[in-house]
Amino acid sequence: MKDANKGQAASLRGEGLSIGIVRARFNDDLTAALAQACIAELLTLGVDEGDIRHVTVPGALEVPVALKALAETEDHDALVALGCIIRGETYHFELVANESGAGVTRVALDSGLPIANAILTVEDETQAWARAEEKGRDAARVAVEMANLLEDIG
Repeated sequence: MKDANKGQAASLRGEGLSIGIVRARFNDDLTAALAQACIAELLTLGVDEGDIRHVTVPGALEVPVALKALAETEDHDALVALGCIIRGETYHFELVANESGAGVTRVALDSGLPIANAILTVEDETQAWARAEEKGRDAARVAVEMANLLEDIG
């Protein structure tokens, strides 16, 4: 039996991979920090700067549409969804969090393309800032690992 996880270090090699990033501009300072950490980690993992496509959309609900458009180009090995949804006083938080997450998952399953979902869902700005850098880096690692895994499986 083959062990698809036997070379975990190898699974984090980004050389030759093309990664698309969709970032929501709502809570722009936070999502820019997510993107900065994600891109820095992709470069550290060996993804060439020219193989990173970074687009922005107004908010988290628009992220899945842009992911779908990038997936349809068939130019990417993996995608990354970045955003930040902060709980407010209304039900809107749950709606945006649930629908954006479901949309990201749907695009991944429909396209067969791995998507690292780093749309933060937090109670307040303090929680968001505490997670932004780490989650940006995590998203990059997930995208690279999943792109490599699907390449190994296929």
